[in-house]
Amino acid sequence: MRSQIVRSFYSCFLLPALLVCSLFASYSAKAQTSFTVSSTCVKDSAFFTLTSTTGIDSVTWHFGDPASGPKDSSKALSPYHIYDNTGTYTVSVDTWNNGVATTVTQDVTIVSIPFFDLGPQDITLCEGSTMTLSAPVIPGATYLWQDSSTNSSILVDTSATYKVKVNGCPNPDSVNIFYTPIPEVDLGRDLVLCTGENIMLDATAQNCTYMWNTGNTEPTQNVTTSGTYHVDIFPKGCPQMSDEVTITFTGPPYPFSLGPDTLLCPGERIRIAPTVPAATRWEWSTGATNPAVTISSTTNLWALVEINHICSVVDTIFINYNRLKKLDLGNDTTICKGNFLVLTADFGNGVYRWQDGSDQATYYVTKPGYYYVHAQIGRCESTDSIAVSFEDTLRVNLGPDTTLCFNEVYRLKPQGAIGGVYKWQDSSSTSMYTVTKPGLYSIVAYNSCGKTADSVVISYKDCGCTLWFPTAFTPNGDGKNDYFRPVYRCPISDYVMSIYNRWGERVFYTTDPKVGWRGTVNGKPADAATYVWIVDYKEPNTGFPVHRTGTITLLY
Repeated sequence: MRSQIVRSFYSCFLLPALLVCSLFASYSAKAQTSFTVSSTCVKDSAFFTLTSTTGIDSVTWHFGDPASGPKDSSKALSPYHIYDNTGTYTVSVDTWNNGVATTVTQDVTIVSIPFFDLGPQDITLCEGSTMTLSAPVIPGATYLWQDSSTNSSILVDTSATYKVKVNGCPNPDSVNIFYTPIPEVDLGRDLVLCTGENIMLDATAQNCTYMWNTGNTEPTQNVTTSGTYHVDIFPKGCPQMSDEVTITFTGPPYPFSLGPDTLLCPGERIRIAPTVPAATRWEWSTGATNPAVTISSTTNLWALVEINHICSVVDTIFINYNRLKKLDLGNDTTICKGNFLVLTADFGNGVYRWQDGSDQATYYVTKPGYYYVHAQIGRCESTDSIAVSFEDTLRVNLGPDTTLCFNEVYRLKPQGAIGGVYKWQDSSSTSMYTVTKPGLYSIVAYNSCGKTADSVVISYKDCGCTLWFPTAFTPNGDGKNDYFRPVYRCPISDYVMSIYNRWGERVFYTTDPKVGWRGTVNGKPADAATYVWIVDYKEPNTGFPVHRTGTITLLY
């Protein structure tokens, strides 16, 4: 049942051409949930949102727009509605909470999207200047510009696209503002050049047009005859600027050259020192006044040289640096087995040579090794190298579940996790774990390729038939203790013995418990050292498998 309204009243106020009314109500039942609307613009999607949805089972919206037909209502929690006409619409929402209905009503005034002209589409201003863009002043209206300012006008002081919303409705018009830097134009001082010289006057500036007194409209003017050269510069958005210079040609011709344009390799320097016996004064673009300069960066280098105090000669060269920088393949690295590494030495159209003779700019590393590249562009060369190692993906394995004889010591050593970091079930981190009692033993191994885990069950039993193994033997041929083999008192089956040296190489193998190791490897006496033995067999009474390990010391 709907909450009972104790009292209600309308509050209305008049705006020009717009009557706005709002419903105010107080309730004797629980407080009602209000809602907000995203847009009040005609033919725009107006999204309705409840301020709270706590405990609400279902809703029904009525948008107060019968002309929209079935679209006039919705059961969505956050619906939208498009109003095709301006006006004030009474929107209501019925909410149900545990079968109890509550109704909230609110008037929504839909307004026309404002259409007004902000000015030209693109406006260019001079650096440092401002202007004001204005929207129509509408009493009671709200404004929102692109920078979130809320006045009816905005001060333009930066490059941007300016646009405004009035009463939440976007005006379709916008203005793009651009700025022109204030040009710095200097044609230089008046000059007296030797006959036959020529000079280029440069008035280039950003976003400008030009008019020389010669009729030339380009930013530069080539000068080969005496005269005064004047240029008017018209920066877009800025006041007109002008400059002029007088160039006089006199005296005999004098050949002068700084040499050809030069391409340097990174880190190189070049000394420019033309031979001019008649020079009486030097002036370089670097500011130097000596007969020679040293250049270590990209530049247009010019020199103005006075000849015999009569006239001057001038020349310009371009000194550039090759884009081939010092190669850097990166630091030595380790990658996971199965992955690959891309080495890049790409610095343009050059000649590349890798350690295996390949000539591409990039190299795919699929196996461990030492990689080297030599790159050359023109006469510039660079080399680098990198060592790549592989870390095997983890496949840790503790072996099968094992039954041991009472009082037997057993060591678990994970296989397939070389170089990893270990953590056993008791949080210890040794690479080998000693088992002295039955239980579940597990390990988690980590390396840069990830982690893996394995577990094994170790049980103990009373072995009715026990094999005894000596801890040392002396295969010196004296007939005493010359063999290493087990001592036992009952028949055993499925016997296998393997003996390994300290490098993990198997030096002896047999399936007959009566055959012992004579202390030789490939027919030659083995080194005096400690060896590891592993024995597997089946206990004759129960048929259970038995796994034994230990060490034997070979002495001479």
